Amino acid sequence: MAFGGEVSREVRVEQTMRAVVLSEPGPPERLEVRVLPVPEPGPGWVRIKVEAFGLNRSELHTRLGLAEGVTLPRVLGIEAAGTVDSDPDGVLPRGRQVVAMMGGMGRTYDGGYAEYTVVPRSQVIPFASALPWETLGALPETLQTAYGSLTTGLDLAAGQTLLIRGGTSALGLAAAALAGDLGATVLATTRSPERTGALAAHGVDHPLVDDGAIAAKVREIVPAGVDAALELVGTPTLPDTLAATRVHGTVCFTGMLSNQWIVHDFYPIGYLPSGVRLTAYAGEAADLPAGVLQRTLDRIAAGELSLGPVHVYGLDGIRDAHRDLEEGRRAGKLVVRL
Repeated sequence: MAFGGEVSREVRVEQTMRAVVLSEPGPPERLEVRVLPVPEPGPGWVRIKVEAFGLNRSELHTRLGLAEGVTLPRVLGIEAAGTVDSDPDGVLPRGRQVVAMMGGMGRTYDGGYAEYTVVPRSQVIPFASALPWETLGALPETLQTAYGSLTTGLDLAAGQTLLIRGGTSALGLAAAALAGDLGATVLATTRSPERTGALAAHGVDHPLVDDGAIAAKVREIVPAGVDAALELVGTPTLPDTLAATRVHGTVCFTGMLSNQWIVHDFYPIGYLPSGVRLTAYAGEAADLPAGVLQRTLDRIAAGELSLGPVHVYGLDGIRDAHRDLEEGRRAGKLVVRL
């Protein structure tokens, strides 16, 4: 009872957050920063206070209306980095540093383009690092995809040659760093002659200017063809990438910088060079071991490894960030820091 005989009532003030919402496909202007209720996690789910999130081609495809299985309106974002804010099951302590990715984030449920996100615990990977959040936010999906492509997709080994088609993308730069660290010789392409120096500075052994037909250039360096190739541009360059690969070599189709991923009228005997293997990679959070994430972060912190430049935006700059992503204005990873 309160003074005067009145019954005291607990007043619950609903917590709110800022988030980027896409209501219908279209240009960057369709991305709206809105105020939404902070989501509540149920059993098996975790709420993360997002400190930074990276931008990916997946979100561009969703904005353009090219992605399948997406329901709108939706808070975009297939990855996020931050700290645990709430775990109803008590598995992860509040304040624990984590990254989250994939598993329907930003597609079938709201994703990382927000101050808070709620995700299944199976999509969460804990870590410990003093690196800046913008650096941490650039890693989850890029590292998972690069690591999975080189291991599951290509089974790359020390001493082998690797061609990366689309080398100045965030994924291309990460793959080049990991492959070089493994002991492979790396060839990587860029459409811009002025970016070959950046590739060389990043540790690429043979930067190549991509005019759409680079197989002959590759074979001037590696006459028999490369042992492995990572296709990040898409189906327009895939036949030429296959032609640059040796007999019993492997091409892994991972990226779609061209926004083209369907091979029409596919006739395998006519399309694939004899003896060249074609695989693909599309992974989940479970494909990035926590130990690999932690070792990568530790090596970056020690100055022993770099996955490429990071370009930082604020949440209100999300439209500019998407324009830069769509037009390929910046080499490296684009990150929003909250």
